[in-house]
Amino acid sequence: MLELPVDLPRPAALKHLGARYAFKMPSGLLVALRRIGKIQGATVFMTLAATFAILLNRYTQQHDICIGYPIANRSRSELQGLIGFFANTLVLRADLSGNPIFSEFLGRVRKTCLEAQAHQDLPFEKLVEELAPVRDMSRHPLFQVMFVFQNADLEKLELSGIELNEIAVDTGNSKFDLTLSLKEEKGELQGYFEYSTELFYERTIARWAGHYRQLLQAIVVAMDKPLSELVILPEEEKRQILYH
Repeated sequence: MLELPVDLPRPAALKHLGARYAFKMPSGLLVALRRIGKIQGATVFMTLAATFAILLNRYTQQHDICIGYPIANRSRSELQGLIGFFANTLVLRADLSGNPIFSEFLGRVRKTCLEAQAHQDLPFEKLVEELAPVRDMSRHPLFQVMFVFQNADLEKLELSGIELNEIAVDTGNSKFDLTLSLKEEKGELQGYFEYSTELFYERTIARWAGHYRQLLQAIVVAMDKPLSELVILPEEEKRQILYH
């Protein structure tokens, strides 16, 4: 169980009410992350997910963190052209013990991701059934936070006489305590947090978005620093703490 510092008492059973907080990443960050991945043999997804795990570690002080993430589950060539929902959910179990330097931790995340993806055909529901965790109506089993990264370009659909535009829809729901969703668009990163309004205030999530941005920037310039030394406070928030 991930013990995030919540703003509101956790109810006995969540109604899954939620909201979204959108934010942008600094220009050029994606290029720097690709450079890190090339050096470490890791994908951008692995680097972004590893950074998210570090952020959660800072808030919880837990060193064994589970993060859910979706996978297309179309590993067989004969499935590529079929219409249907093949997606599955995998669990990234991040081991932050020993305060490693970032490059070492990224290696751990890379290994765990590859091992999980090698077994991506196992339905998540079957995994829950086999592990039989203690069920709690206020928490999702096995993980309470999710990470999503979309880096596939969506082809623009053109129909005669009809103009189509993509619109982001806030459903007013949150399936998990917290979901970090990032996407690559025109060479830049954009994202949003989907969060439970039964647990968090928007101002808290806004701060966390700033912390995640700052953490990524710290990693880009200091891969050889121990995780505990990576700075997560933006300068503006640091000044507020020091001088107010």
